[in-house]
Amino acid sequence: MSIVVEHVTKLYGEQRALDNVSFSVEPGEIVGLLGPNGAGKSTIMKIITCFIPQNEGSVSVCGFNVQENALEVKKRIGYLPEHNPLYPDMYVREYLEFIAKIHKVNGNINKRIDEMIYLTGLMPERKKKIGALSKGYRQRVGLAQALIHDPDVLIMDEPTSGLDPNQLVGIRELITQIGKEKTVILSTHIMQEAEAMCTRTIIINKGKIVANAPTCELTQAALGSNRIVVEFNGKIEHNKLRAISGVVHVEKISDVIWSLTAQTSKDVRKSVFDLAVAEKLAVLSMKIEQRKLEDIFHQLTTQNNKD
Repeated sequence: MSIVVEHVTKLYGEQRALDNVSFSVEPGEIVGLLGPNGAGKSTIMKIITCFIPQNEGSVSVCGFNVQENALEVKKRIGYLPEHNPLYPDMYVREYLEFIAKIHKVNGNINKRIDEMIYLTGLMPERKKKIGALSKGYRQRVGLAQALIHDPDVLIMDEPTSGLDPNQLVGIRELITQIGKEKTVILSTHIMQEAEAMCTRTIIINKGKIVANAPTCELTQAALGSNRIVVEFNGKIEHNKLRAISGVVHVEKISDVIWSLTAQTSKDVRKSVFDLAVAEKLAVLSMKIEQRKLEDIFHQLTTQNNKD
């Protein structure tokens, strides 16, 4: 395992920021940390990267305990915090050379800098001062500095915050490419981002993990239901739709359009067509609306808030 978090608790005075949190991340995974503001996402990232200690539990990165071998852990981690700490008066190459020397990068530093500039798409802006770059390119500089020492693990806190749609596409593609070779953990508030990039999603709420599963499984299995919107060419009675096996909820949208909520394990489309035939009606349209990660996130976090 690249990262192992076991029974971690973090207290800020009387506030329990993390409460008995456990998970592990394997090499080649891109894991998304999702949660409301104050859920504990940044706290667990800061613990993994040795910025703050936990009160209870243990964390190891590439086999090294974060408290007992912090220096070895830092050598193996690239970290991009939420507020990208750059020096605006330094040129791109100058800054990357500065970071490379801090990490004591072996071999030809200039060659390594060239590789990072190419990998992160900084070629068009490589001769500019950082302060003159757009936010998208500053994020790329942040990724380049996080990768300059070729770490095994990449930790990113809100890496696409504030980017425009075109910048988002570029950064997402870059992170996906990096994730093929390294272990990646990123936090985000953008559900579509997690669906597009993350092989696994961990949802944290009030310091506790409320979901931890492959992203595709989480979206398919959560809450055990799918929504079907069907339009007939005439009126039909509510109770006849509700009587269909597997249908758990029926909502009338108009006289001829209905929303049916069905169990995931049940494909009720044939039954809907059979009912229409029996009622001498035609089905004009039928659309299945799969639950999205945003729906699941809302359900899990609001449920937890009510407990």
